[in-house]
Amino acid sequence: MNRPLVGTLATAALGAATLLGTVGTAHAAPQDGGQRPTQQKKTKAVDFAGSVALSNCSGSVVRMPGSKADDPALVMSNGHCLEGGMPGAGEVVVDKPSSRSFTLLDKSAGKLGTIKATKVAYATMTDTDVSFYETGSTYAEIEKKYKIKPLELATEHPAKDAKISIVSGYWKKIYSCGIDGFAGTLKEGEWTWKDSVRYTPECQIIGGTSGSPVVDTATGKVTAINNTSNESGEECTLNNPCEVDENGKKTVHKGIGYAQETYQIPKCFGDGNKLDLNAEGCVLPKPKATRR
Repeated sequence: MNRPLVGTLATAALGAATLLGTVGTAHAAPQDGGQRPTQQKKTKAVDFAGSVALSNCSGSVVRMPGSKADDPALVMSNGHCLEGGMPGAGEVVVDKPSSRSFTLLDKSAGKLGTIKATKVAYATMTDTDVSFYETGSTYAEIEKKYKIKPLELATEHPAKDAKISIVSGYWKKIYSCGIDGFAGTLKEGEWTWKDSVRYTPECQIIGGTSGSPVVDTATGKVTAINNTSNESGEECTLNNPCEVDENGKKTVHKGIGYAQETYQIPKCFGDGNKLDLNAEGCVLPKPKATRR
């Protein structure tokens, strides 16, 4: 999470940091990612439509499989990209008023306009690194005004070797690579994440890419959210996550980026895109006061 985690990391990365792309966890080395020649299965074209730029991070307008056109639109980014700073380990933010603005992009990364949040529906950096903002616009209103549809969250675990695209609205850049594997436990500073996606080396993410949707190019659906990379080869320090196995052994992959899976999140949102942390199958951490 460079400067706080990619985006944290980004958060911390407001202002001047923003110009640098926000340091942070989630972003990794400031290099352009190349594309590795590979045999291409049928893939869906990935562009910037539905992505957004935040003041210090990236994000996207997303829908759950059960979302309706008249539901309030949700914007997804990292927990470490919150405007108020990064949540501490074990902290969960729910239903917090927010008037944050998001710059909505078209398929070519052109600026279409601004949509605004009414609240942070959910945010945490515990087990995962994600934030969901509820906006004052419905999906139907956004589509009518901007001709943009939301990205849909997949409901299946991402697959090893799957081809992916990381769409950064902040940098207006798409990184293309593959899923190298998964880290059962990923630790960075005080934060710990579970079952994280590890990228192949082509995706050299940088600060400001925090919160970018990770799109499976075979389905066109969001399979994870970009959040950090190991920038300098250190072990488990800020901006230098390490993988920890069941025996406590730590492994460092310098220059490699990671993302947090999103396939289980739709189980936590019900009718009207309302958050329900007690819903069957929802595994998102709860605020301490409501844990059962």
